[in-house]
Amino acid sequence: MTALALIHARFQITEIFRIPIAVVGSAFWPAASMLAFVVPFVGDEPVYATYATASMITFAVMNTNLFQYGIGVSEDRAQPWDPYVRTLPAGTAPRFAGRILTGLLMMAVSLIPVALIAALFTEASVTPVAFLLAVAVCAVISIPFILMGLSIGYALPSKAALVVAQILFLPLAFGGGLMTPPGGAPGFVENLAPYLPTGGAVRLMWAAVGDFPFDTGSMLALVAWTTLFGALAIWSYRRDEGRRFG
Repeated sequence: MTALALIHARFQITEIFRIPIAVVGSAFWPAASMLAFVVPFVGDEPVYATYATASMITFAVMNTNLFQYGIGVSEDRAQPWDPYVRTLPAGTAPRFAGRILTGLLMMAVSLIPVALIAALFTEASVTPVAFLLAVAVCAVISIPFILMGLSIGYALPSKAALVVAQILFLPLAFGGGLMTPPGGAPGFVENLAPYLPTGGAVRLMWAAVGDFPFDTGSMLALVAWTTLFGALAIWSYRRDEGRRFG
């Protein structure tokens, strides 16, 4: 199982790195947002720079997984290779595990520029314990966005998946409060954000890197969203299987 998952991951990673712009694109928006909004406006304020960096990391996690799985899965489904691989004796589990490993690598690629910009051009700082906690939180908050991407990827053809992902990512970022420091969003956003998946994710990240209070309500909402996206991903996959193999 592990060896087969690594083979699938190597194949998918090779496919991605054959198109360098795909790698650059996954890291562009979070890094550009850091340079455009965080560095010039709050870069010299340690607390705000730390929270803003946490917001951009959450943005990168959401953006990478939404597009990596939403568009990547839908494009793979359009290839003749996909139904053949599904019929192999190894089953779908190694390929799915390989896809998860590939997505985690691409997420790391998108996070590295954000962390470097924060370290080199801002006063953001965290303790070693907070850093390790933030790494763990990145893994946790990636789950709902992976499941959201899989739901889109298995439910829609590639052109439609691209449009849906593009429509979702900016409203989720703004509505979740990723574009402002804690308490700095317009009133309606502050009221709505804790109950969006992005809002719950960034509040968990803020709590990991600073003194932001743990928000039980937003965590329960995040768990609910994760459960919903998981159910949608399973339904989408089974629906796609039924269409292909009857």
